[in-house]
Amino acid sequence: MATRRAFLAGLACASLPRLSWADAGSPAYLAAGKLGQDRFVLHGISAAGQSLFQIDLPARGHAAAAHPDRPEAVAFARRPGTFALVVNCVTGLVSHRLTPPEGRQFNGHGAFSADGSVLMTSEVIAEGSEGRVGLWDAATYTRIGEWASGGIGPHDIKRLTDGRLVIANGGIQTDPGDRTKLNIDTMRPNLTLLSPKGEILEQAELEANLRQNSIRHLALSGDDIAFAMQWEGDKAEPVPQLGLWRPGSAPRLCPPADADAFAMQGYAGSIAAAAGQIAITSPVGGVLIVFSDQGVPLVTLRRADVCGVARAESGFLATDGQGAVWSCTTAGLSPLSQQATAWDNHLIALG
Repeated sequence: MATRRAFLAGLACASLPRLSWADAGSPAYLAAGKLGQDRFVLHGISAAGQSLFQIDLPARGHAAAAHPDRPEAVAFARRPGTFALVVNCVTGLVSHRLTPPEGRQFNGHGAFSADGSVLMTSEVIAEGSEGRVGLWDAATYTRIGEWASGGIGPHDIKRLTDGRLVIANGGIQTDPGDRTKLNIDTMRPNLTLLSPKGEILEQAELEANLRQNSIRHLALSGDDIAFAMQWEGDKAEPVPQLGLWRPGSAPRLCPPADADAFAMQGYAGSIAAAAGQIAITSPVGGVLIVFSDQGVPLVTLRRADVCGVARAESGFLATDGQGAVWSCTTAGLSPLSQQATAWDNHLIALG
């Protein structure tokens, strides 16, 4: 039976104003970056590419997960990481610091359940790099369980609208200390589809001659799951870095022209899907390629150290390591803002 004190506490909580993303300035994106030599930050960015707020991080960030309702972001350390910070984007205060269980490492990405009650984090068992999806109660950010990711070295994870979870298992076993890659000759990346209860529903692998193409990042494009890869094989081969997977069928790779494939230098850093289009970036090659949602290359754009990319009202927004935010369409890149922050790998769209 509830006590009078608990009842009164509940009334007090109910009377508090419920904060929303509007209270944080209605940011459209989140992005991590670096200021100067040793200051790391998380920004909220408007749809017009302007910084709305800036919050300090204890070390280099990677991606972030935004709560669907509360103005709350979980900023993940660059993999292999040992922290994730829950940040109140109105006050700028850190409300919780998540630490993976002993012998585990965060792998830079996470996602909330549709109702915002559970945070799911991409993790590995440090010895052997076997994948896990950590489960955290999003009210208290306490650990409540985990699922097997279905592979080695999971990186990005995305929740489908029906609650299923897709995982990019990169396939690379790494040394837990110095990140040395240990199994390049035998790696087998896969895409794994989990039920809302964590059961493996389906898995897809690349053809044997492409199994050194590590599946890293994901975007949802209609009924397809678009995935971006990083090639660990012979760099003299023009290997596609974009693929499409519709569960129930085999994955399909989407090669650009050989010259553009070589320009990617075997490395896709980020991926995004907008209305009828998919964009992938290579900071190594300074290239952004826009494809149709059927995987047909439409345009190749050049910008040094471009990596972060996300959907926009028209086309995409992109960020680079020199602090610029760009509007991106098939007509080209247009500058929106210039910040002192050197943007890191990802631009995370809210909503």
